[in-house]
Amino acid sequence: MGARSVMAMAAVGRRLVLSGALLGCLTLSIAPEGAAAATTVTIAGDIATCGGAGDSRTAAIVARQRGIVMTAGDNVYPSGSLTQYRRCYAPTWGRFLGRTRPAPGNHEWETKGAAGYFRYFGSRAGPAGQGYYAFRTGAWRVYVLDSTRCLWRAGCGRGTHQYRWLARQLARHPSRCVMAVAHHPRFSSGVGGNHRQVAPLLWLLYRAGAELVINGHDHDYERFAPARPNGRSDRRLGLRQIVIGTGGAWRTPWGRSPQRNSVVRSRASLGVLRLRLGSSGYTWQQLRTDGVAGDSGRGACHGRPG
Repeated sequence: MGARSVMAMAAVGRRLVLSGALLGCLTLSIAPEGAAAATTVTIAGDIATCGGAGDSRTAAIVARQRGIVMTAGDNVYPSGSLTQYRRCYAPTWGRFLGRTRPAPGNHEWETKGAAGYFRYFGSRAGPAGQGYYAFRTGAWRVYVLDSTRCLWRAGCGRGTHQYRWLARQLARHPSRCVMAVAHHPRFSSGVGGNHRQVAPLLWLLYRAGAELVINGHDHDYERFAPARPNGRSDRRLGLRQIVIGTGGAWRTPWGRSPQRNSVVRSRASLGVLRLRLGSSGYTWQQLRTDGVAGDSGRGACHGRPG
């Protein structure tokens, strides 16, 4: 090859490298400003029973998922004591403790002060003795609520500590994408039924533009169409509620009839819910231990009602 040919090829190479560099700069310049990476959240409630094997099967699914692990309450039966957490939860879901964000259920509070829950999870459970906290992941603000307090005499209405806390948090940390986790569902076709006591907290979330509320308590899977906390359908701005009480405990029967806005119901298999939280929306996938393809879909972050 002659010297001129070599020089010509070198010149072409320099132009290609320069074009590639400019293209890289162009790609960076058009990326959404402040865009957040998507986050994977794997969640279920009603998980471990001493002597049971269901939590081992769901833990095998969780082990294959990356990202955050969350619980939706009643994490270990029968009473959420520290001994039960160490003996019965730790060998299965406890393997993911370093990436777990827990929520308490009514069985946690069967131990005085939910002491076993707070001792086991430590700072990951939020302030000791409180039961509710918030964190941010990617573009999402996530609120973990203590719905058991809503069922107590003080409730969760205006003036209660949890209500005031949530109102302040939502005002101080506005976010287009908002999700909440609470053990007791506002609506459920399961034997546990509806829990109107949590409605005041859900109204705060609805008015802040929240998208998702994940629950446990009934040991089944159920997804509701987006609705307001009074049950009125609101496909554009409503809360999408999903019950995922199939983390490993025994399955419970359905109630008398499906509740309003119930779209999908299943108690055929244990399983977990995998959420993919993106910068402007989310997807969900029910992962079942029987290997059958579960419920799935997607939604968009809609922001506050106008």
